[in-house]
Amino acid sequence: MEYWFYHLEASTVEGVLPGLLEKTRQKGWRALVKLPQEQLKEMDDYLWTYKDDSFLPHGRDDEPMAEQQPITLSATADSAEGHGAVFLLGGSEVSNMTGVERCMVMINGRSESDVTRERKRWKALKDTGATLSYYQQNDRGSWDKKA
Repeated sequence: MEYWFYHLEASTVEGVLPGLLEKTRQKGWRALVKLPQEQLKEMDDYLWTYKDDSFLPHGRDDEPMAEQQPITLSATADSAEGHGAVFLLGGSEVSNMTGVERCMVMINGRSESDVTRERKRWKALKDTGATLSYYQQNDRGSWDKKA
């Protein structure tokens, strides 16, 4: 499994997550988006309306038939089994990553506490020998691979 860290500078999570989820679907992976409870409803609503001519099919794990959707939103999931990709927002964690191909950690570059927390995560994962990549957003909104 690979961990990809995305350090957002010029955009918000809402600005980049739909594109990353679309790429995940193109790979044929089911995605789990783990985020804080207070962001769950807002992200759920947003993924239905982020484009005028499109939406991302998804479900919340606290609602019926979420397991039938290609994207699952959750504030409580501790297992990512059945998903090829995991997105961790707001410091979220998932302890069981069985079967996951890639975990994307989203970092709010405008929050020093987010940056500090995710540096600790990076170090802990590096100490276990995990495969890591780090992408930082430049002022034009594109991604530069830093590590």
